[in-house]
Amino acid sequence: MTTDKAVDMLPASAESTRVAALEDSLPGGEDNTFVFVYRRAGGVSDADRATVQRHYDALVKRYPPKTAVSAGDEDDDDGGPATRVSTDGKAVMFTLDVSTAYGAAETLVGPVRDAAKDRPAGLELKVTGPAAIDGDMDAVFDGIDLQVFLTTVIVVTVLLILTYRSPVLWFVPLVVVGVAALTSMATVYLLVKGFGIVVNDQNSALLTILVFGVGTDYALLLIARYRETLHHHDNVRVAMIAALRGAAPAIIASAATVIAGLLCLLAADLNDISGLGPIGAAGILCALLAMLTLFPAVLVVLGRRIFWPAIPRFNTAPQDKPGLWARLGTAINRRRWIATLSSLGVLGVLCLGLTGNTGPLREQDQFLSPPESITGFTVLRQHFPELGGQPMTIYTRPTHQQQVIDVAKRTPGVAQVVAGETVAGWADISVFPTDAPDTPAEYDTIKRIRTAVHAVNGAQAIVGGPSAEHLDTEITTSRDEKVVIPLVLAVVLIVLGLLLRAIVAPLILMATVVVSFAAAFGGSVFVFDTILGFQGIDYSAPLLAFLFLVALGVDYNIFLTSRAREETVGLGTTAGMLKALNATGGVITSAGLVLAATFAVLVSLPLVMLVEVGFLVAFGVLLDALLVRSVLVPALTLLIGRRIWWPSHLSRPTTQPPKHQHTADEELALQH
Repeated sequence: MTTDKAVDMLPASAESTRVAALEDSLPGGEDNTFVFVYRRAGGVSDADRATVQRHYDALVKRYPPKTAVSAGDEDDDDGGPATRVSTDGKAVMFTLDVSTAYGAAETLVGPVRDAAKDRPAGLELKVTGPAAIDGDMDAVFDGIDLQVFLTTVIVVTVLLILTYRSPVLWFVPLVVVGVAALTSMATVYLLVKGFGIVVNDQNSALLTILVFGVGTDYALLLIARYRETLHHHDNVRVAMIAALRGAAPAIIASAATVIAGLLCLLAADLNDISGLGPIGAAGILCALLAMLTLFPAVLVVLGRRIFWPAIPRFNTAPQDKPGLWARLGTAINRRRWIATLSSLGVLGVLCLGLTGNTGPLREQDQFLSPPESITGFTVLRQHFPELGGQPMTIYTRPTHQQQVIDVAKRTPGVAQVVAGETVAGWADISVFPTDAPDTPAEYDTIKRIRTAVHAVNGAQAIVGGPSAEHLDTEITTSRDEKVVIPLVLAVVLIVLGLLLRAIVAPLILMATVVVSFAAAFGGSVFVFDTILGFQGIDYSAPLLAFLFLVALGVDYNIFLTSRAREETVGLGTTAGMLKALNATGGVITSAGLVLAATFAVLVSLPLVMLVEVGFLVAFGVLLDALLVRSVLVPALTLLIGRRIWWPSHLSRPTTQPPKHQHTADEELALQH
């Protein structure tokens, strides 16, 4: 069900989408444009030129144009041949438009390259162009689902074994999370069939990582509470009921926060971003249901022996000892201002990284190891600087074709204009810009072209092509960020307010998460720019990272503060927060490590876009779990005191905890 076609990604209102949709609707479909660039360091010979012409004739014969009249068969606008020699005499090039009737770019790029293998020694060939780039991009995504799935399973398995140090316990959450992952895939399939949601390879990979990461987090939290209750209940069913009573509200609130945040993406105009909303929400919901139904049932059936060799025994709870988290809480309580200011200082230093290169990432810079289509563009720019940009496609009414051509030729930044075919009442025109692809100068040329051709009355001209699609994507992304980010903040704040039944605490938590995101983004930009040498930030990275870090980052604050609120009723704010930190510190840190490791799986993939999203989210999750939730939030809570729960009144600890009233199910279990 996955698709990576530009027409499926961009909003229907984008001009480049209308061009792509029109190409699809015309007889023969849209064209896959390949650019063949031949080069010989000492200058091309007559034999080389004859070889290029032979290749061109063979390819046109093999992939004939959609109609009898084609730009590839005619001379160019200057009366030259279809093949073109560079001014330095060292390179020859030609373009080949292959209709989608012969296949998509990913299936064509291999045969097209093979057809030009027979050439004299020393004559280099690079096959580039929009279709070649699409084909190389699809080759990267080929098999990515299985790779992400297997890598994620291995990473989660290793972390669970290290966490539980048990030969069997790790297997249970892994199997249940796997069931949740497969169920989520089936659910998304139904959503696609029923509602036409767009699923691309990136969203498919993110679905797997979300389900495994979040599902494992829920398992860690439930197992920790279950192990605790087994010390107080002889019957495992009663212990599980008590564990669910304690852990389920926080888990449900966490899932509700993430789902609500993901559904905010429905307000985005980019189809792949808006599609991630229901896709991710379905994954989180499946993980929640599996971890609150199937997982507890399996644990109860297997009994205490599943914890072997460290089996928790009834009524043998260890005495409270000042462990790592208790000592950390004591230190924070003694030096509240120092802990607060030190944490904010670290986050502030990381925010300085935002002064680095945060410009948009060009398509040519998406690959960690540049394929032939990318290196071919470099060669094209060296020998044909006037044709260094990706061609734009203009569709207009045939009666106005020449007028539109004349207007396009007069537009600054245009190197060449070539008349194309006339099919089904539309005429296409290819426009070659002088500037490099995906640069501000090329985008300015596209804007000027659009303004100029739109002014031709009756032409109904529309401008598209790969670079125009990237421009429309950048414009739409900017709009989506302004709409989605405030919406996510508002929705998550409301969920926190309902959960904690307070006003001050949700505001404090949201502020810490936003600062944490800014610090994670700044630190990541420094790594991308200074250490890894990336040429910019992918358009989807900031929005996706913000969503995941806000929604998932709030998770750990929910786990901590919900336990703190529970303990505050009987112990007061200070003692309640310290006990909550001691009780949840280990499990939340483990959950943070697991979630960060699952997103870090994306770093192993060969695309800069996925590396950036994976690193940014993984780094942000670690920063949130190890610093913000462990130090900053407890320090702020201790500083503010009971006022943090305003308008709730949780200030006075009770002299005796309220007596627990057994439910009917518990009574039956105890009698049994």
